[in-house]
Amino acid sequence: MMVSIIVPVYNVENYLAKCLDSLVNQSLQDVEIVVVNDGSKDNSGLIIEEYARKFPGKIKAFTKENGGLSDARNFGLDRASGEYIGFVDSDDYVINTMFEEMLQLAEKHDAKMVICNIQKVDQNGKVVQKLTQIPNMPEKIELEDHFSVFSDLSYFACNKLFKKDLFADKRFKKGVHFEDIQLIPQLLLECKVVAQTQNFHYQYLERTDSITKTHTEKGLDILKAVKDVESGFEGSEYSHKRKELKNFQIFEGVYSFLAYVAFVKNEEIFNTMTDELAIFMEERKIKIQDILSYSRFGKNYLLSLSVKKKIFYLLFFAGQKKLIRKML
Repeated sequence: MMVSIIVPVYNVENYLAKCLDSLVNQSLQDVEIVVVNDGSKDNSGLIIEEYARKFPGKIKAFTKENGGLSDARNFGLDRASGEYIGFVDSDDYVINTMFEEMLQLAEKHDAKMVICNIQKVDQNGKVVQKLTQIPNMPEKIELEDHFSVFSDLSYFACNKLFKKDLFADKRFKKGVHFEDIQLIPQLLLECKVVAQTQNFHYQYLERTDSITKTHTEKGLDILKAVKDVESGFEGSEYSHKRKELKNFQIFEGVYSFLAYVAFVKNEEIFNTMTDELAIFMEERKIKIQDILSYSRFGKNYLLSLSVKKKIFYLLFFAGQKKLIRKML
């Protein structure tokens, strides 16, 4: 088996069929779909059984007690037989040539990681946003020469194809949020070459029926994830690339963290989290000027943001928490 696609499932009865249809109809024939029912309480289990009966040669179905996204993905990894691994969230779907093209690129360039673009779609299939992952770079990216990828890349698990041996001694961290930020950069550090396609293969569904996520102190897991990546970085062959490490700390540890904190409604938790960020920055000698001048894909990141986000970040960097609370 060349490719195993791991699909964790939890209470997605309204979206699961479209996801599975996009996978069983992949143009790549040498593929298995490892569907992990992570203790769903709706009709997701029945839908999985139906597809397993219809496509016994493609779908491997499993049921387990609920353990969360990381646990379900790890469960699938332990049962996958493919040389390459892909992940698809069960409320999203993909273009039918996705895994054929990405496998071809992996083999063509001897790349252990292949990346495609993402587009956000609404429930009618209308594209609402295109997310280009690595603009202005070639199909084959040698990391020693283009290590800016480490700090510029968005670390989603689901728009990538991985050589299975990257997971030989690594798994998603259980019981945490932002598990992709914690693991995927560490997998990148094991690569010499990554490949990319500019095709928008992955369709990320913006659901209108989802309950608004509560933003809590769990956001501190972002900083913990960055710290785990730092440990992996120091033991990697790229440990001399200090500028890119600092840019990673700024993008994931400052900008991404603040983007989460902006939605924390509890003032006490908000203050605790921003205090933790101040400590994070001080320990890494990240200065305000470093943050304001940070560039992503060769462009100043702050200038690329919306007006509201610019105001939020600038108020935070100026130490104006009270004004921030009024704005929110």
